[in-house]
Amino acid sequence: MGPSMNDIYPVILSGGSGTRLWPLSRSMYPKQFIRFFSSQNGSFLSAALTRLRQASGFKAPILLCNNDHRFLIREEVERLGIDPLAIVLEPVARNTAPAIAVAALVALEASPKAILAVMPSDHVVKDDTLFADAVKRAADVAATGRLVLFGIKPTEPHTGYGYIKQGRPLAGFDGRAFTVESFAEKPDRATAEAYLAAGDRSWNSGIFVLNARTFLDEIERLHPEILHAARAALAGAKEDLGFLRLDKNGFAAAPNISVDYAVMEKTEAAAVLPLDVGWNDVGSWSSLWDIAPRDDVGNFVKGEAVLEDTSDCFIHSEKAIVSTIGVKDLVIVDTPDALLVADKSRTQDVSKIVQRLRQSNRKEQEQHLRNYRPWGYFETLNIGPRFQVKLLHVKPGGVLSMQMHHHRSEHWVVVQGTARVVIGEREQLVRENESVYIVATQWHRLENPGKVPVEIIEVQIGSYLGEDDILRTDDIYHRAPEETK
Repeated sequence: MGPSMNDIYPVILSGGSGTRLWPLSRSMYPKQFIRFFSSQNGSFLSAALTRLRQASGFKAPILLCNNDHRFLIREEVERLGIDPLAIVLEPVARNTAPAIAVAALVALEASPKAILAVMPSDHVVKDDTLFADAVKRAADVAATGRLVLFGIKPTEPHTGYGYIKQGRPLAGFDGRAFTVESFAEKPDRATAEAYLAAGDRSWNSGIFVLNARTFLDEIERLHPEILHAARAALAGAKEDLGFLRLDKNGFAAAPNISVDYAVMEKTEAAAVLPLDVGWNDVGSWSSLWDIAPRDDVGNFVKGEAVLEDTSDCFIHSEKAIVSTIGVKDLVIVDTPDALLVADKSRTQDVSKIVQRLRQSNRKEQEQHLRNYRPWGYFETLNIGPRFQVKLLHVKPGGVLSMQMHHHRSEHWVVVQGTARVVIGEREQLVRENESVYIVATQWHRLENPGKVPVEIIEVQIGSYLGEDDILRTDDIYHRAPEETK
C-alpha cells in the first residue's frame, strides 16, 4: 500500500545561477525565472511549481532558494496562486544534500509519513500528467523505505550527466522499479559511447522521490554533520515576511556536497525508476535549442533577424536585428549589454566566460540592465560622465525605502500613473507629465498608491552614481544595508 497523496511534498530547489545560459541568465536573475521562448510561456520555475498540483492530491510545495532571489520566488508563487508550505532561504550555498535535509525536516514536522518529490527548478518535462503518475509510482516504492532516482534512457553519449546501472527488479512493483547496481560520474566520450552501446545504464535526472525518514537516517549514518547543521539551521531560523530564514552559522557548518555524493552513491536503499516524459535539464544553449520550436531548416529565432543560407542556429535578440550569412550550428544571443556568439557544440563552455567576467569584476555576469526589486524594477537607459538615466517601474502597492544619497541629486519625471513622493517633511502626489527634484542628502521615498504601474524617468547627476551610495530607513521589505535601492 502506497502513501496517501497528502504525504507527497514537492521540494523545489532554486539555488542555481545558470551560468551556461549567460547572457540571458545572470546570477541575480537566473534561468529558472526567464521566459525563453515567448512572454506567453511560463518560466521554468512556474512549470516546476505547477507540475505536481495540489488539485491532484499533492501537498503544498517546499521551496529552497538563496536570499537574493526571495522576492522573485514570492512573485512567481503569488502569480500562480500557490501557497507554499515554506519558502526556505539558504544563507550560504551548501549544495543539494544539506538543502534536502532541511526540506525533509520541514516535511516531517508536517507529516510523519512524508515523501519528498525533489525537483530542480530549471528542468523541462513535456508531459506533466505522465510525470505526476511516475511520481506516484515512485512514492509507492519510497514508502517501503527506499530512496528513488529517476533514470532517463540515453539518446547520445552525453558527457555532462552521471550514469546509473540498474540491478534486479524490486519485488511487488511489476518490473517498474529496480535496485541500483552502480553509479558512474560524468564520463569521458569513449566511456559514454560504451555505456550507450551496452544499453544497461540511464542518465541520472537529478529528480528524486525520497522517504523523508529514510533519507535523514541515511544522512545521519553517512554524514551526521549535515543533519546536525540542518537541525541547527532550523532551530535558529526566523520567519521574515513569510520566508523561513535559516540560521546562518548553523547552516554554514554543513559541508558543500551534493546529494549524489553524500547519500545516493553510498546507500543500500537506492532504487531507480525509468522515466520517459520528455525530460531535459536545459543545461546549455544547445539543450535549449533541442526543445525550441524551429523552422524547416532548424533555426530558432526570437526577436528580429534576417537569415541567409543559415541553418540549425539558435538566435535570440532583444533589440538589434541579427543578420547571418552562410552559417550553421551557431548560438547568437544579443542582449542590451552583452552579446554571445558560440559554436553550438561548445555551449557547455559558456560558464568559462562567466568565470572570466567574475574574475574581472564585470557586472554583466551578475545583473542585466534591468534590475528587479521587490517593488518592481529599474532599467538603465544611458550612462555618461556625471549622469545616469533610468526607468523606474513601480508595481501597484510598491514602496521604495526611505533613502538618501550623499553624492547625487535626482530628477524624477512621471511618464505613467500617479506617484506618491516624500521629500524631507513634504509629501505630494506627482502625476503623469509632472516632475520633482531631489537634492543630494535629502531623505526621500517613492510609492505607487494606485492600481496601475507607475513609470518614472530618473536622471541622476553627481560625482558618484553607484547603487551603493544609499542610506536606507523604513524599508517594508526588511532588506539588509548591502541590498541596494
